[in-house]
Amino acid sequence: MEPVSVVIPTFNEAASIAKVIGELPAAWVRDIIVADGGSTDGTQAIARQAGARVLDAGRGYGRACLAGAEAATADVLVFMDGDGADRGDLLGLIAGPVVADTHEFVLASRTRGQREPGAMLWHQVLAGRAAGWGMGALYGASYSDMCAFRAIRRDTLHRLDLREMTYGWNIEMQMKAARAGLRIQEVPVPYRRRAGGESKVAGSLRGTLHASGKIVSTFLRVAAQGRAVQGRAAN
Repeated sequence: MEPVSVVIPTFNEAASIAKVIGELPAAWVRDIIVADGGSTDGTQAIARQAGARVLDAGRGYGRACLAGAEAATADVLVFMDGDGADRGDLLGLIAGPVVADTHEFVLASRTRGQREPGAMLWHQVLAGRAAGWGMGALYGASYSDMCAFRAIRRDTLHRLDLREMTYGWNIEMQMKAARAGLRIQEVPVPYRRRAGGESKVAGSLRGTLHASGKIVSTFLRVAAQGRAVQGRAAN
């Protein structure tokens, strides 16, 4: 079995990060990288004690993911959240197809899996389906979610040339993966309520609006880039 590097972007996840790290199956994992965005609640110290390598990544979800990817030692990368909602014990379902080279990009679908009551708000479900519809219209991709839990090879990620340093990172990856014609698989997974703390996205109206704005602007930017590339090719 080819071990993977697990990248976990965090910001004030002290209540959950030790459990997240401890739940990961050791047989699958070469290293665990917690890319922290300046936590003030002890997340970094707890993550180190739990066995992770901790980076001071700076603020920005995409910036943390990129920093973790650059620090990884394995060829296959798995990204997941640090709030305890993703099922880390099911890492093999996400990483397995990439390790086996049957697929190049695999991501979890919370909307197609079983969700604990309150694990996702209605507007999160709607946003994932709307984004999936938009990407399907552009590229013929079949996405139902924008879940953080996903796997991809490091060299493949590098070729996608992701530029978004905010919450738009996930949708940029999905759009560019579809546009590049990667072999993509979406895996239904169970999804839990966060283990503690407050969601930076869904925990407040301000957080929801901020994340939504970044996702929408990223979608429009990447879609426009694709049209520009097609126009140059036609000429």
